[in-house]
Amino acid sequence: MNKNDLFYTCSLIEYIGRKMKMKRGAVVNAITYEQVKRIYSYADVFHSDIIEKVADEFIEASHIEEGDYDNVSACKYTVPSYWDIGEVFARLIEDAYTEGEDLIKLIMDIFNSWLADAISNYNSDLYYQPRDYIYECYKENKICA
Repeated sequence: MNKNDLFYTCSLIEYIGRKMKMKRGAVVNAITYEQVKRIYSYADVFHSDIIEKVADEFIEASHIEEGDYDNVSACKYTVPSYWDIGEVFARLIEDAYTEGEDLIKLIMDIFNSWLADAISNYNSDLYYQPRDYIYECYKENKICA
């Protein structure tokens, strides 16, 4: 697993979700397994271009239409950057990954999980909790006390 490529992949998914007002699971489902794999495989190339342009290419290729999930406008506090949230997801995926596992499937599964929606609630404090706590929540399938 290449951590830099994973970080870029997660950040791009987050960026597309914000731009198109979609839950992050809906984003990965719309761009499909093959396109998520392409993003991860060529992240070292894509990152040399501006993220807005790369996002627009995937939005157009996947025929993504704007939704109504606007967690950025709903945020009452300082909105974390898409890079910050991309890092939260990348760390969770790193922690959940086991050698030999289908990394792309894991990326899609995590972005489709209840925890992705919880992380995307910027009015909560979950997204800036320690990575081991977020992973424990994922393993336990609930917010841990």
